[in-house]
Amino acid sequence: MSGYYIDIAFGDLPKFAADRFGTNEGLVFESRRYTYSDIASQVDLHARALMDVGVCAGDHVCLWMLNCDDWIFLSFALARIGAVQVPLNTRFRTRDLEYVLRQSDSSTLITHTVTGGPDYLDMVRELVTLPGNRHRVDDKNFPKLERVIHLGATSPAGVVHFSDALASPHTPAHQLEEQATAVQLDAPVFMMYTSGTTGFPKGVLHHHGLLRNIAERGFRMAITPNDVILNYLPLFHAFGYSEGALMSLLTGAKQILTANFDANESLDIIERERVSIMHGFEAHAKGLSEVQQQTPRDLSSLRTGIFAAGMLSATPIAERAVKTLSPLQPISGFGMTELWLGVALGALDDDFEHRTATSGYPGIGYELRIVAEDDERLCDVGEPGELQVRGEHLMIGYYNKPRETAEAYTADGWFKTGDLALWLEDGYLRFLGRIKDMLKVGGENVDPMEVEGLLLEHPGVHQVAVVGFADERLSEVAVAFVERAPETTLEPDEVIAFCKGKVASFKVPRHVLFLDEFPMTASGKIRKVELRERAREELSS
Repeated sequence: MSGYYIDIAFGDLPKFAADRFGTNEGLVFESRRYTYSDIASQVDLHARALMDVGVCAGDHVCLWMLNCDDWIFLSFALARIGAVQVPLNTRFRTRDLEYVLRQSDSSTLITHTVTGGPDYLDMVRELVTLPGNRHRVDDKNFPKLERVIHLGATSPAGVVHFSDALASPHTPAHQLEEQATAVQLDAPVFMMYTSGTTGFPKGVLHHHGLLRNIAERGFRMAITPNDVILNYLPLFHAFGYSEGALMSLLTGAKQILTANFDANESLDIIERERVSIMHGFEAHAKGLSEVQQQTPRDLSSLRTGIFAAGMLSATPIAERAVKTLSPLQPISGFGMTELWLGVALGALDDDFEHRTATSGYPGIGYELRIVAEDDERLCDVGEPGELQVRGEHLMIGYYNKPRETAEAYTADGWFKTGDLALWLEDGYLRFLGRIKDMLKVGGENVDPMEVEGLLLEHPGVHQVAVVGFADERLSEVAVAFVERAPETTLEPDEVIAFCKGKVASFKVPRHVLFLDEFPMTASGKIRKVELRERAREELSS
């Protein structure tokens, strides 16, 4: 490593951190606290146990768990082996899981039991025929799936009880080291699913070289071993994984990890652990600001973090957060799973307006341009157009989707984001929203076509269209416009109930409005612009 440049594999990060930061605390989860040396030891232990149960280099392995210390250890253990981790959204339900398990060609699914939370293993059983013992899964519906690994004190028949494997791994340390040494930096290391325009999510592949992106951003944000990062963002999401797990190991900053986001808990942790860095979306900023105003905590340790900004809808929330969470001076940014983070990023010395009303300026390793939709010319300053990106940190591609991968780029190699943006006079970027109909619900992408396809399976639904409606807490929620099938008496609650348990909760429509006839274009397409206006009129009254 020289300056902020780094050329190591993901799996080497724990040892890298242990060599540099050794006895410093690197990870805190609930009552468990780990030094960087502890983390490296746990990663190797988990890697050897995974090798014992049959996980090999090149395997695709789904991680379907809430944030926890084992998530961290398993992620880097898989990288050590040379396997490809496939983090799954914990709000996925059976329909989502079924698609991703198949599409990702995963050999292994790792999950756990959550006290008082969703029963992930029960959902797995709904889809997968588990064997009567701990041997290989043999389900013709999932031909690539070989095993389900369960983390917990006890495990039912048909799954690998990982605690047993951890207790006494048989794979020798030197064999693991040989495996780790063979990992190539240009090889895929993880596949993160993001919503697409086809109705189903796409698996975005990235390689080990992405660490350079994170190291560069750590340098730009001046993160040091003296910093403490509060990470309530989900590890299955690029934001939480990058700015929490990876950034901590690269910089020596302590990561305080929580299972999920709770504003009261987060503020207590900031005060108790002297947190200096935290990140988030509008919903996090809003929740923290509201609770802090009600019950003030000592936030004097806060320094900076990345918060989504730039959209007009988010500006009032960002302004309030800067004032309420003082001395926090967040920087704004823009990123997406395909491009990673820091595509655009603010500066530590930005003024109030730039922190709250822009998305920063081009990040290190990226070129940005804004292209007019009508004639594909470059837009002038202040003129909206499609944001396109080129650079070092773009995805390898969408897994098993060569056509979609090719369509995502221009002929001269620029990635088409599908987002509207404009340049300000000073070179800063302002994000204006999505060109496509994609919804953004609490920071999660929702493709209306996926929800529409599901609702059309209901016998009482003749036609359906899903649009977005502004929401104070989540920024946006889904509204389903439904034309009933003839001679049916379908009610809104029935429509919503039909979706629950089949797709992630953030995809489920919050409102259902019925139509006798949809407004259509001359070419036979539903006019969603009119539906959005109708939703605004009916739901705002």
